[in-house]
Amino acid sequence: MGQRRRCGLTPPVEGENRTLENGANSGSSPKQGRSGGVSEGQGERLFKGIPYASIIKEWWDKNDGEPAEGERNVKLHKLAVNLRAICDNKKEVLMAVMPRFGLSEAELKSIVDSACKEEPKGVSKKMQGIIDQLTLSIEQSDEDWDAEENTSYFTLPPSLKKNLAMGLKESLEGVPTSMHMPVLCAVLPIAAAYADQVEVEYCDGNRQRLGLMSIIRGEQASGKSVCKNVVDVWKRQFDEEDAIARKREEEWKERKKARKANEKAPDDPKVLIRTVPVTVSCSTLLKRFKNANGHCLYSFGEELDTLRKTNGAGSWSSKYDIYRLSFDNGEWGQDYNSDQAESGVVKVAYNWTMLGTDGAMRKCFKADNIENGLSSRVLVAEMPDSSFAKMPKFGKRSADDEAKIQEAVTRLRSYSGFVDTPRLRKGVERWVEKKRVEAAKDIDHVKDVYRKRAAVIGFRSGVVFHLLTGAKHESKACLEFALMMAEYTLEQQIKAFGEALQQEYVEAKNECQRYGKNNSAFDQLPPVFTIEDLKALKQGYCSEQSLRVIVHRWRNDGWIKKTDSKHWKKSVVGKYNTES
Repeated sequence: MGQRRRCGLTPPVEGENRTLENGANSGSSPKQGRSGGVSEGQGERLFKGIPYASIIKEWWDKNDGEPAEGERNVKLHKLAVNLRAICDNKKEVLMAVMPRFGLSEAELKSIVDSACKEEPKGVSKKMQGIIDQLTLSIEQSDEDWDAEENTSYFTLPPSLKKNLAMGLKESLEGVPTSMHMPVLCAVLPIAAAYADQVEVEYCDGNRQRLGLMSIIRGEQASGKSVCKNVVDVWKRQFDEEDAIARKREEEWKERKKARKANEKAPDDPKVLIRTVPVTVSCSTLLKRFKNANGHCLYSFGEELDTLRKTNGAGSWSSKYDIYRLSFDNGEWGQDYNSDQAESGVVKVAYNWTMLGTDGAMRKCFKADNIENGLSSRVLVAEMPDSSFAKMPKFGKRSADDEAKIQEAVTRLRSYSGFVDTPRLRKGVERWVEKKRVEAAKDIDHVKDVYRKRAAVIGFRSGVVFHLLTGAKHESKACLEFALMMAEYTLEQQIKAFGEALQQEYVEAKNECQRYGKNNSAFDQLPPVFTIEDLKALKQGYCSEQSLRVIVHRWRNDGWIKKTDSKHWKKSVVGKYNTES
């Protein structure tokens, strides 16, 4: 994790020869170079530095894929009509770049001739969108490769980026590579909120709902608004329905206010409103829960500091309890004598996404919220360090991309009831066990705490991915996505909260100081050791009782054997290899 990978298109080197691959059964093409709009000479053909092969590949991706049997000529004709505008309407250029799919030269020439007979209309909107997107991809790739940055950032593996589920893939359109993870983390809670009627079984056998909360952190002017822009697209269906509901509620309030003294108050319409501001009062939030009929509410907050200030004292402080309960769909309520305050007990289903600076997050997550479990329930994403960096370049999300996101929302809302995901369960169970072994070797209580809910967050993210694919069984990409999200969540939680949580342990005098990944306490012990050796290694930061507990677990895992009353010996064939 954290390694820089070069993504996107790579501009060809001057004079470089490469084979043009426009798809299955594509024929050979003359080699051309890189001069002007339509390049001529040695090397593959290019349009403004973009290989025609890449343009054609994107065209298929945006137009229901490569031709299937029975539609080859029709789809190739449509491609030729759109390509000719960036081939100077030259038949010889079209013949060179068009894919064949088994057609003879004469058959392809017939299609090209037909396409060029139509009246020229300039570059189509779809083709221009593809060119703009590929141009931006090249620029971002060059910047990622050449820029000297102060910090690395996590990037999606190329195989996963290519196979992202519908909705997630379109959410990343026009977004710089360095911001992909923050955008995904911003979107997942609202995607899960749309799938609020789904129930899944976790690795431990318990049933769960898809509760997710995320915080996107970064300094001022770090580009966090890129997350707001995509969440706004995802939020459209909620917003449209809520606007109607809020209008009904406002009309009811007006009728109630205008009634005569002896006139009966109109009945409360009890409308369903799914999106609430992060500053919502506890009484109003309770009312929204009561009217939700089991649906999940959602909030988006642009400033985490606003939340911190409003949740600082009094009844507002219970909002932090609500957040914790929402992760597991727990019960919450309040009971007042006054009719002015809402009373009742409800199941809490509440997802949210918030943006904030590092300073605001430190103030929100002080001792209580670190130690009481809220920090381990939050998916944290970090914006790339923008110190002294050039201004990032953003592309535009096309109307087709936004339509795909709306299709993804509709698909998520269509699911209800139990969805079985055995492959996800098995994969996440292996991952969380691997992290348990790593934590046990290092007596790392911080990793041991955060690995558990990081696994849950990764699992739920994988379920969202699976639902978006519409497939019957979880795909390889789905499992890869879930494990990547679990790993990223664990890394970010430890980075954001680990030091503060460790301090809580140290101050309690019954836990151990956290060591880094490469400082495993187990590996540093000699082949035969005593409790005193372990105490010396941990430099007095652990109580003897705490050390005896961990030694007992090492023995149960088969890592060590007792040789006498004071000595332990590492197993010759130990089970402590975390790579196995």
